[in-house]
Amino acid sequence: MDQATKKKPGRARVDAATKARQTAQAHFRTLRLGTPFQPRIDALARTDEWYNWAGYRAPQSLWDEELEYFAIRSQAALFDISPMVKYRIEGPEAEAFCDRLTLRDVSKLKPGRVHYTAWCDDAGFVLDDGTLFRLAPHRFRLCCQERHLPWLLDSAVGFDVSIEEETEAVAALALQGPTSFAVLRDAGFAGVEGLKIFDLAEFPHEDGKVAISRTGFTGDLGYELFVESAGALPLWDRLMAAGERHGIRAIGYAALNRARLEAGLIVANADFVTAEHAIRADRMRMPDEIGLGFMVDPQKGHFNGRRAILEARRKKGLRHVLVGLEIEGNIPAEHAIVYHRQRREVGLVSAAMWSPMAKKNIAIASLRRPFGDEVTDDLWVEIYAMRELKYERLMKRAKVVPRPFVKLDRRAASPPADF
Repeated sequence: MDQATKKKPGRARVDAATKARQTAQAHFRTLRLGTPFQPRIDALARTDEWYNWAGYRAPQSLWDEELEYFAIRSQAALFDISPMVKYRIEGPEAEAFCDRLTLRDVSKLKPGRVHYTAWCDDAGFVLDDGTLFRLAPHRFRLCCQERHLPWLLDSAVGFDVSIEEETEAVAALALQGPTSFAVLRDAGFAGVEGLKIFDLAEFPHEDGKVAISRTGFTGDLGYELFVESAGALPLWDRLMAAGERHGIRAIGYAALNRARLEAGLIVANADFVTAEHAIRADRMRMPDEIGLGFMVDPQKGHFNGRRAILEARRKKGLRHVLVGLEIEGNIPAEHAIVYHRQRREVGLVSAAMWSPMAKKNIAIASLRRPFGDEVTDDLWVEIYAMRELKYERLMKRAKVVPRPFVKLDRRAASPPADF
């Protein structure tokens, strides 16, 4: 064997190591995914504030967080919800499968309707919450925060049903605010005024169709639009052109998050930890512990977690309760500890803000029972406020109040208000 031949194995190992190192470096340089609307969003971005939403580069804000919030409440706000995880569920036993999987009675969900639901593991702990769209008698779309394909496929054993993730294939927008209906009407979606709250219908768009539902995450008049990725940019342009005279503005998540808090809506892995993400056993929650007990239908057939949920109710084994709080003062109590009589720690605030609509300091908090349930008096929150370059500890009174904090009649008005 000559000298050149002897060196080949060594060079091969060096080349392999170099290639592995370059691959690793390329991985860390890889940009986050862009949605089909990314070219339009990037062109509008002024603040350069981004966050990771399920692997996508999503805007925290685009131009001004405060004004983006007011765009929701006084105009029309356009928000890209394409990173929301979407599953298509179809087949002869699609209804039976969804009924077995989720808490609510799916047989009551008619084609062209949407409902808010959740699903649990066998121990009754919430895996996620989301919206279930009945597109046709045997076809559904499930939208949620986290990815659950292995769980869904395992749960489908024995059912004549097919399940496929369509997050990348289907682009989606949320159009929210008092002038949202007027935008859709002027964009040429004839008949959209016939949609009542939680209704769903398809409308012509380009060479295909767009599915429009009267749903949203703001507690306001609003719609969500779903279209194949190829029709995404024309849909964006169509809405922006029609909405110019109605004050349409693109927004980021921070503004949407403010609106959802006023509406008293919860976010998975923010206001509660999903069962698959919980590291500690005491962090998991049953539906009744996060305000979703109304979904549980004990009259329908078996569903995941049914036995454990009903047993916890019967034995009074529910340990926590999610409540709305009104807090004195105007300093948001973000991630504040909640106390009883200023001494005993009883819970934690998960979301808080000063509400311009309610003119109150509001929060969502998880408390240990009986606090927030049977015991609601003498509750306090501990806030650390920066004043003249020094943190000051403030103890503020808190009062348990029902959600939503802000209730707008226009959200469910039929026909929708035309501003």
